[in-house]
Amino acid sequence: MSEPHLRHPEKAHKSDTPLLRKPEWIRVKAPNSREYHETRALMRELKLNTVCEEAACPNIGECWQQKHATVMILGSVCTRACTFCNVATGRPDQLDPHEPEHVAQAVARLGLSHIVVTSVDRDDLDDGGAHHFVRTIAAIRALAPATTIEVLTPDFLNKPGAIEAVVAAAPDIYNHNLETVPRLYA
Repeated sequence: MSEPHLRHPEKAHKSDTPLLRKPEWIRVKAPNSREYHETRALMRELKLNTVCEEAACPNIGECWQQKHATVMILGSVCTRACTFCNVATGRPDQLDPHEPEHVAQAVARLGLSHIVVTSVDRDDLDDGGAHHFVRTIAAIRALAPATTIEVLTPDFLNKPGAIEAVVAAAPDIYNHNLETVPRLYA
């Protein structure tokens, strides 16, 4: 019998309970389509992060084969260590000033009719990253005006004006993660 997998090293301190292997019926095959590899190459070329990769989504092969991707802005390192999430936590790098334009280029090149833009939490930034969302929405509107834009924002730690700035940028859909009840998520 194989040893159970342990939690991601950054999350190891959260629980002493090891994670068990997934049952065979829930496993997915490694993606290998031409479209998947083209989408992956585009993300690498533009130096974009996706929640598909960072959160180890099991549906990445199916989505990327259809040239769908959920872009994750503000870097790949989150300032929070939520136990339910697979995104790396720690001290984030500087913001990429070209990221909004790169997201827009990816949207245009993939020919997306709809894009979901989410992010890591950036509690280290004065506005929690709200201005970066605003710039990303504007860049997408400029390069792909017919694309509908859905944003899935962090809570911005209630930083004054952050939510209002993103709303004023007029995404088509404004979403926010309501993780779970306080008993399970502080």
